[in-house]
Parts: sequence; structure tokens; C-alpha cells
Amino acid sequence: MLPRAIEPFVDFAGVLRAHRFAVAPDQTSGFIEAIGLLGPRHMDDIHRAALSMLAIPHEREPEFDALFRAFFMGQTVSAPASAGDDEEEVEAFEASDGESEVPEGEEIEDSGAEATIAESLSQRSFGARDNASVLRDFARRAPARLPRRLSYRRSAARHGDRLNMRKALREAVQRDGEVFTLPQLRRKTRQRRLLLLIDVSGSMKEQTDETLRFAHTLAQVADRFEAFTLGTRLTRITPALAPKNSQEALDKTSQLVADFDGGTRIGDALQAFLAVPRFSGFARGSAVIVLSDGLERGAPNALIDAVWRLSRMAWRVDWLSPLAGDADYVPQTEALSAIRPYLDSLSDGSDTRAICNHILNLARAA
Repeated sequence: MLPRAIEPFVDFAGVLRAHRFAVAPDQTSGFIEAIGLLGPRHMDDIHRAALSMLAIPHEREPEFDALFRAFFMGQTVSAPASAGDDEEEVEAFEASDGESEVPEGEEIEDSGAEATIAESLSQRSFGARDNASVLRDFARRAPARLPRRLSYRRSAARHGDRLNMRKALREAVQRDGEVFTLPQLRRKTRQRRLLLLIDVSGSMKEQTDETLRFAHTLAQVADRFEAFTLGTRLTRITPALAPKNSQEALDKTSQLVADFDGGTRIGDALQAFLAVPRFSGFARGSAVIVLSDGLERGAPNALIDAVWRLSRMAWRVDWLSPLAGDADYVPQTEALSAIRPYLDSLSDGSDTRAICNHILNLARAA
């Protein structure tokens, strides 16, 4: 049984679904968590939390406002009809951890190679593994090749940068004040966090299986790892990739991600990532790897601003595109051309082997 305090918010999500708003169960959970974090003192706080966490389309905000006032304030108002434009406004979604049911879209179409901004909610089934040998080789080599950073902890070393005074004093006590060598310390190293941002839109449909299998392998071998999917929503899939069995992990990912093979809203998804302090904290000092073709159909400003901010927070930002496998590749979209100065590399992401080689050479490239 639900606590009485959260029943109105769950019921409100049901009202939205009854009026043909696509509200997933994990969006409802995120809405409730946001209210708890805000500690709302006014209805405006709840209204803002609902707008951001329930991914309300911009053109349907008047209708949403009418339902909100009617439900929470008891006001009888006429809800204006939503706009009938062919293209939807770009929106972002932040999913809460754990499994969730995937809401069915009004119309689910097979996606091709073209990028689109229309949202399509669907699940993905993953077939047999066809890059097992490449991923096994990557898993064997990665622990020694992944980039590392200096830790604040220190350990004994023959040639260090600081005297180990505690050990020196212990030896002096044992030897009646005689110290024959000066023990030294140096800073330990730890693996640098790897942040994987995976485009699962329709234009990346042919690469989605490979990139998610690679993400699962990287999750198993990396000490510090985070993964998100980008499409029409932002979804954290790190917990889903935790199981050692790859098929189990991919099945959990399929249940969690609701926008496979849908539209392309990379810029707003990245903006949503940066807007959540816990998520943006993952990027600080991290190696950020974006697996995307960069075919952003929306206004480029959101993507440009997000990548600029990421470049200032992260250790490095690498964009791996399946289109960059061609030696003569030149970015065609305005957004990808504009963010090129903020990227440490725009490299080949056409297959699993190319992605693995790039990750293994990150430390050397730096």
C-alpha cells in the first residue's frame, strides 16, 4: 500500500495518462523523488517538478496546466487542445534507477537511417552475440590499459615525493635512534571514471546492439563506470549493466530504456544530464565517450552549450561516430561542426573493434 502522502502524485500521473500523456512508471517515481528533494513550500514547486520529470511536451503545456490546476487546486478550467504540429518539441527525460514498464506509444514505426525528433516509445530485443572474441580480448587488456589518475592516498615507494615519517620514526625506535635509509611515499593511482553516453535513436539503430554489448563489457572491467542512453530521453542504465551475464543485463536494459529507435534529441538529453547535480558530478574528471552519429535534428544551441560545459568539467570528451570510419569524413550537421573545437577527438565508432581500440588508447592519447 502506498503512503498517503504520495497517493495524490501517483493519481495525478494516472490522470495524465488518461488524457493521452505518455507518462512511464519510472517518470512517476522520478516526479515523487523530485518533490521529496525540493521539499515543496508552494504549488509552483510541485508544478515545476512535474514539468521537468514527466517530460511534458512544450506544445501541450497549456493542457497540462489546466489538468494540474483542476487536480491539485480544484479549479474548473477548460483545457486547450494540444497543437497539431507534425513535429514535436524536443524534450528530455531522466529515468530513476531500477526496472520499469515501458509505455506503449500511440504509433510505433520502424526507424531507418534518418534522424528524427519525433518520440517513439519501444522495447528492443537483443539477438545472439557476434563480437564475442573482440570483447573478450578487450576485457583481458582493459584493466591495465584504461586511463588512471593520481589518488590522494599514498603508498611506500623506493623513489617518492614525500618522506614516510611514521615509518622512519618506528625504525629509529627499533634501532636506538639510528636511521639508515629514509623511507618515502608517493601518491597511488586509481582508474579514472569512464562515462559512456550512448545514442539509441533511429539513426543509430544498426549500431545499438553492438554499443550496448560493449557497454556491458566495459561495466564489468572498469572500476568506476557510468552509462546513459540518449534519444528522446535520458536514461541511466548503469544498474542494468551490473549482472555478469550479458543477456540478463541487456534484457534489463531493454526493460529500462523506453526510447529505442526513436527520435534524436541529443542536445536536450545532455542538458538534462547536466541539470541533475548527481549526474553532472559523474562527468567531473571523467573520460566522457559519446557514441553517436551526431545527426541532431533540433536547434544546435542546446548541444553546443552542453558539450562546451562537459568539456570544462571532464578530463576529456571523445565523440565516436559510425560515420567517421571513412577517412574523408567531415561533419555534415551544424551542431556537430560547431562542437568540434570542444572535443578532444572525433573518431571512428563504426564497429566494436574500433570503439575498443579507442578506449584502450585513451591514456596514450592523453
